[in-house]
Amino acid sequence: MAVADAWGRIVRWLSFYAPSTGSVLRTMADREDVVILEQEIGVELPDDLHEWWSVCGGTGNSAFAEIIPPFYTPHGPQGALDAFRVQRKLWADTWDTPECGPDAGSTGSSYHPLWVPFAFDGLGDALVVDLRPGPMRGCVMEWDHERAEAHGPEWRSITEMLEQIATALEDRSKVRHSRPDTTTDGRIDWRTS
Repeated sequence: MAVADAWGRIVRWLSFYAPSTGSVLRTMADREDVVILEQEIGVELPDDLHEWWSVCGGTGNSAFAEIIPPFYTPHGPQGALDAFRVQRKLWADTWDTPECGPDAGSTGSSYHPLWVPFAFDGLGDALVVDLRPGPMRGCVMEWDHERAEAHGPEWRSITEMLEQIATALEDRSKVRHSRPDTTTDGRIDWRTS
């Protein structure tokens, strides 16, 4: 329920201050798409990602809605699956033996098959949920495609990420290294500092 509450706070804020951003968000994902994604990855997704996709299905037509600082737009499960397949194709040579630590939250210098991309920046970078084993399983990491490395963890969970974003929006405070602002055309604009 924490995810739905945090997401509700974010959507409410968007409706008042950044309606253009809020208007491109889908309200929920197709449950069947989540099942297909889990089957293809071969592991169960964290409960908080399930919960988020029950209230947010990403954006329509891959429109940008940069609600995750500093510039990430959420995927729905179909978009996540498409992005996962792209990574699998790009990293086919190292897919079975990725150059990454064995535990969730550890860095890597190749894409790991247990990273699920759930947000995109439009330039090839992504936020991923790390499904490797360990106490940080379910953490959020940032994949930098130009450096071919993962940074993080940025947040311990999807829940923590959404709660921090909601609070930053409501208080106009920082989350990570960004502060929320809006444009004259009603879009969210995270200012880095």
